[in-house]
Amino acid sequence: MRVVKPRLGADGWRRAFGALALSSAMSAAVFGVAPLQAHAEVAAADPIDASMRTCLARSDMSSTTGQVQCMDNARIGWKAAMDGAWQQLLTKLPQAQRKPWEKSQASWQASRDAEKPLLAAVFETTHGSMYVLAEADLQLQPVRDRALSLRSAVARISAGGDPPRRPRACTADAQCEHAMFDLNRYYRRLQSKMPARSRPTLARAQKAWTTYLDATTPVIDERSRIDIIGARVATLKRLSETVGNS
Repeated sequence: MRVVKPRLGADGWRRAFGALALSSAMSAAVFGVAPLQAHAEVAAADPIDASMRTCLARSDMSSTTGQVQCMDNARIGWKAAMDGAWQQLLTKLPQAQRKPWEKSQASWQASRDAEKPLLAAVFETTHGSMYVLAEADLQLQPVRDRALSLRSAVARISAGGDPPRRPRACTADAQCEHAMFDLNRYYRRLQSKMPARSRPTLARAQKAWTTYLDATTPVIDERSRIDIIGARVATLKRLSETVGNS
């Protein structure tokens, strides 16, 4: 019998949790999380992130409402970037690859739709402006991550790269197995802390996310799968540490 360790090694989670690293100095100060270097380099190079940092630093946007507006504007910018990258990808994909990618994109959107009620259910149990900012960040980051993922796919195809090698089954990939162990652990922790009336909302959101992962696995490589799972682990961890706080 294989022994599944409860956590990835330091290097594994350093990259996996980087998928949801906060993208501004303000968020790092509020939540006590420092962006990882690789993620920070991407952020520094992108005009959307640069514009958000400038907005967050403005004295007239220093209120909670102003800071949320800065992040909402960035989310809208990343949504436009995602849509643009998606259209580019559709024009470049070979016909045989279009259907799997369309399934991935549709399931990503369904997952985001299912996530909104979960975030609302968690944050209605909290009090304090920092949690308003945390909710805005959790709405922003998945859109940013998806936009960057689609951009990467466009760049690969434009460069004439081969399709990514389809990942092995998760049970044959130790990193994937360990990541799923932690995902299930934080899911159970969040479930135990959620008000009973909100637990079906959590279950629906997690089911939609699992459908997204399953639909996306055929078009990505193993490293990208770990990034997606790691981002979800980070989200569930943050939510489990947030629910009920005041």
